[in-house]
Amino acid sequence: MKTGQFLTLEGVEGVGKTTNLNFIADYLEKAGKAIITTREPGGTAISEEIRGLLLNHHDESLCDESELLLMFAARAQHLKEVIKPALAAGKWVVCDRFTDATYAYQGGGRHFNMTDIAWVEQFVQKDLRPDKTVLLDLSVEIGLQRAASRSEPDRFESEKQAFFEDVRRVYLDRAAAEPKRFCVVDASQSIEQVQQSIATHLDELLLTHG
Repeated sequence: MKTGQFLTLEGVEGVGKTTNLNFIADYLEKAGKAIITTREPGGTAISEEIRGLLLNHHDESLCDESELLLMFAARAQHLKEVIKPALAAGKWVVCDRFTDATYAYQGGGRHFNMTDIAWVEQFVQKDLRPDKTVLLDLSVEIGLQRAASRSEPDRFESEKQAFFEDVRRVYLDRAAAEPKRFCVVDASQSIEQVQQSIATHLDELLLTHG
């Protein structure tokens, strides 16, 4: 039985997820919550190996169907080994990406049928969904410029701009469809403004689940 809270952080490349994941964790810890931070794909030894298959460049092209199923394979392991036990122990889990990313990247970017993704989601997760999702929103052009300045592009970051425009569109569509779960934050603001906006949403969550 889930007793903790499950928070996820989403957005296209270059929105500042890592920086703000750390901010969220620190903010909640100062509020007295037991926190674990994790990421997808990844979070366990096996899931991190799958992450390498998904993000690294390979001589053999990874087909879209394999990509989708590997995402959920990593997620199934992550849920069993990390997320579910932490929630059952009453901890607050803060995760860098989760299934909204699959809808955005594989559904939007790869044009998979959303109904098919939803079927696999239900198979792997049952009724487990994030309690709150922070969507850092930024223009694709600026996001890709930021991402390119920090490291060599991985397999996803090497996609064309049109791919990420579709990703962003699906993220915003999902946020519009679930306004109670999503907090959309303008990531083009200064880091101080972004984090003040996130803090406001966290305060509301703490008030409800304090």
